[in-house]
Amino acid sequence: MASTKSRNYDLILLGATGYTGKLCAEYITTSLPTDLKWAVSGRSHERLSAIVEELESFNAERVQPNIEVATLSLDDLRSLAKKTRIILNTVGPYHKYSGPVVQACSETGTHYLDVTGETPWVYEMIHKHHDTAKASGAIIIPEIGLESAPSDLLAWTLATLIREDLSLDTKQVIASVHRMDSQPSGGTLATITGILQHYSLAEFRKSSAPWALSPVPGPKSSTTVPLATRLLGVRRTQHLGILTTSITAGPNVAIVQRSWGLLGGPRSYGSNFQYHEYMRVKNSLAGFIIHAALCLGCIAIFIPPVRWLIQWAAHNYYAPGQGASKDATAKDAFELRAVAEADQDVPKPRMAMAKFRYDGGIYYLTGIFLAEAAMVLLTNDDLTTKLGGGLLTPAMLGQPFIDRLRNAGVILESRIMPE
Repeated sequence: MASTKSRNYDLILLGATGYTGKLCAEYITTSLPTDLKWAVSGRSHERLSAIVEELESFNAERVQPNIEVATLSLDDLRSLAKKTRIILNTVGPYHKYSGPVVQACSETGTHYLDVTGETPWVYEMIHKHHDTAKASGAIIIPEIGLESAPSDLLAWTLATLIREDLSLDTKQVIASVHRMDSQPSGGTLATITGILQHYSLAEFRKSSAPWALSPVPGPKSSTTVPLATRLLGVRRTQHLGILTTSITAGPNVAIVQRSWGLLGGPRSYGSNFQYHEYMRVKNSLAGFIIHAALCLGCIAIFIPPVRWLIQWAAHNYYAPGQGASKDATAKDAFELRAVAEADQDVPKPRMAMAKFRYDGGIYYLTGIFLAEAAMVLLTNDDLTTKLGGGLLTPAMLGQPFIDRLRNAGVILESRIMPE
């Protein structure tokens, strides 16, 4: 694989005029090294110029990014990818626009990061482009935003802690969204409505099957989900409290399972490893109501008139590219907690706990994920050589990624529980 260090740019931010793209550009401007060679890219030179002018107000001393106008044609994207070491892609819905971006990066050996949560599309990209990316040395990491970096990093952290401190495998990790203050952006709403028209029910079932994203067959579950959880969607877990169904669990579980497979399957987290994710609620009644509403919503959304109504609401609520201002989300927070059980055939196996927390807006956090992951790839040659290439996961960036996130204000802590 050829070196990309002589290319024009360290990174190009594609989709810089969108809501998440603007926040990521702001973070790059205020927080990444001033000698970073970067550019913003999109279809409109006028809109990109306005973004660059706005960025100057955040850091006037810094050299501002160049502008690279590009359409989403494969030829344009190949040309763009050849100019840079990394593309940060915030152009969604990803199933509609970003397949050619992944293809261009895979073919040209250009690293790629995005913040999708569209599991059917990720499944499609793995089967289309993993081998090409592996051959070219392109590290392609989808879902490195709120979906699914926190979940993937907590699972990796806990499994690593249990192996290093206790010399044991991990039997299961149960995670809980303890707090998430947010309102969806226009792009998120457009994705929800659009993906249902793009993929068939059969494709949804295939991509959401257990261990569907793992490169090796996953273990059969040796843990039993409580009957009340299966029927009512509510469970009580020690150290986490009362939990119910989480709308973001599906994409996160799929990525954690892929990490398990990519990192060595049984040799990584353990031969019996399972990951479950929920959200915390105040009481069982609230949990049942949320679970029932999500189940009914998942059924109703496939009914054309209901889907049309959601599309209408999305269009009138937030158009793509719009979202809450940074100031409006300053007091928001996101917190994910997890408890892990060591794989021991004893009445009370050893346990570990971990917490991921960020105080601020989740879309700004998404920009942090993109920028700091890019810096890991740019500054850790040994790691990129070890990874080689392919469709990978956030956890594969390991401790260097966690260290950078901590320096950016993320709290990620873990501990072994007393016996």
